[in-house]
Amino acid sequence: MLSRLLVGQFSESFYPIVDGVGRVAYNYASKLAERGHECYVITPMADTGYRGRFPFEIVDYVSMSVPFSRQFKTGIAVFDKHYNDRVDMLKFDIIHAHTPFTAGAEAWRLAKKHACPLVGTFHSKYYDDFYKATGTELIAQLGVRHVVKFYERCDEVWAVSKNSADTLREYGYRKEIHIMPNGTDLTEPLPEDMKNAREKFGLDTEDPILLYVGQMDYKKNIGNILKASEILSREGLAFRLVLAGQGPDREKIEDDASKMGISDIACFTGHIYDNCLLNGLYQCADLLVFPSVYDNAPLVVKEAAVMLTPSVVTEGSSTAEVITDKVNGFVAKNTPESIADTIAAALRDKERIIRAGKEARATIPVSWDLVIDQVLVRYQELIKLVAKNNKDGSDQNR
Repeated sequence: MLSRLLVGQFSESFYPIVDGVGRVAYNYASKLAERGHECYVITPMADTGYRGRFPFEIVDYVSMSVPFSRQFKTGIAVFDKHYNDRVDMLKFDIIHAHTPFTAGAEAWRLAKKHACPLVGTFHSKYYDDFYKATGTELIAQLGVRHVVKFYERCDEVWAVSKNSADTLREYGYRKEIHIMPNGTDLTEPLPEDMKNAREKFGLDTEDPILLYVGQMDYKKNIGNILKASEILSREGLAFRLVLAGQGPDREKIEDDASKMGISDIACFTGHIYDNCLLNGLYQCADLLVFPSVYDNAPLVVKEAAVMLTPSVVTEGSSTAEVITDKVNGFVAKNTPESIADTIAAALRDKERIIRAGKEARATIPVSWDLVIDQVLVRYQELIKLVAKNNKDGSDQNR
């Protein structure tokens, strides 16, 4: 029987700003709390609404918008007296940082203060973010050095896939990396969810539906989705394109869709907060089209698989690690033409799509319960190891 832990999950993004990292932090905190552990999410302030719906506590600090991504928040926790008064009451057993930035710095400060283990999960291709924000290779390289230095100070570093671990090593990190995949809720597809999604988004059509779920940000390779859709439309294929999410490039994406002449077949839903509605949208789709080479083991491909919807992904991407072409999904080269050809070939064989969807559900998702089982084993081992190192005076990380 594992002892009851007091756990801190630190994330730069959290509800209601629901990107992939924030959703991972939410699931960690929720599932650990369900096991009887005392969980706190430490994050920049983003929501002053009712908090009682969560099985964990949020301890947030004064924030401001990130200059180049205004939907996200950041802040320096130690400057917020109210936050400090609250967090000083907590004696963490283990701290888990899902970011190397200001929330990660606060995670490191508190781990050092409490002499408890610090786990750092590497989620994103930060070089791409730095370069897009600044357009300067030198600044992007300096940003990556900061990222590496943060992970070097952690007691243990996790990556969500082999591909993401390779990226961190490319950045210059040389220590051991543990692969800890993200989980998925293995719910059953419900016809009423699909019916509600069709009604809400006007998808009561016999035409195939292509779906993208994620940030409206061109770093996600959305340009190739639009160009592939333009090719397919020009070739006479009747279909609907649904793009679900919000982000800094939404207006430009809508404008580009209009210029390409595909706005009539495109539906922009905005961010979907209701999981049942999102599950219904996955069920409506014939294919999830997710050609991103930026993402590390994205949740959306797993979520679509749970709803029996196979994905079209890009060859060599982190996403493609779990896809066997034409078996549990479809793999295209990183060009609009290849994506269009792959979609067209799949849609010509609806039975293959159905088989791929079933195989995707059987092979791609891992339940959050199984993941949290592994997480708790690693947490306990780290707590014992760091306690021993502290006793021996051999803690080298800090």
